[in-house]
Formats: sequence, structure tokens, C-alpha cells
Amino acid sequence: MRVMLAAAAFGLFFAATPAFARPARCVVQSAGAPTWRGACNFIPDRGGSFAIDPPRGRFPGGVSDISVSLVSPGVAEVRGLTRDGINSRWGEAHRSRRDPACWVGEDFSVCVY
Repeated sequence: MRVMLAAAAFGLFFAATPAFARPARCVVQSAGAPTWRGACNFIPDRGGSFAIDPPRGRFPGGVSDISVSLVSPGVAEVRGLTRDGINSRWGEAHRSRRDPACWVGEDFSVCVY
């Protein structure tokens, strides 16, 4: 019984541990804002979802991080966290067939290399 409890606790520890950020190169285009190109931190999540944030500063429009949450194969919901702490919904995005590193929405795109 103790072994099972220890194994369960060990599993919960690793399940609750956040993924580590990896350096990447990002290109973020958003309606009405200049295209942002540069280094970013790529933070993987479950099921192919991920978040990105710039190592310094913010993305266009004062966005501090962007999350891409997969809802079905090739389809994701994209959100940006503003400097005021507002989790702004950018909308649905589809994985680009031309460049699979990119997720393209109606008036935005997020590419991570």
C-alpha cells in the first residue's frame, strides 16, 4: 500500500510540474499592429498546445504572452494576455498547410520556429 501511495505522489508531482520554456524564433502578426519578429520562449503544453512569450518586452499591442490551445486536429483557440492582465481572445486559428509552424486566424497569425 505504501508503495502505491508513493508511486501516486510521484506521478502527481510530475503531472503538476510545468513544462520548461525553450528558446525559439517567433513571428506574430496581428491586425493593425506591426509584425513582430524575434526571439521568444516556447512553452509546450499537453496535446500540442503551447504558449509563447518574448524574453524582453511585449508582443504587438502590449501582449505579454500568447497561448495556442488545440481544440481539434489542426484547429486552435488563440489568446493574448495584455499588460493589464486581460486574457484577450484572438479567435480560432488553423494550422497552415504551407508552413506547419504557423497558426493562422482571421486577422492574425502566430509562427514559432
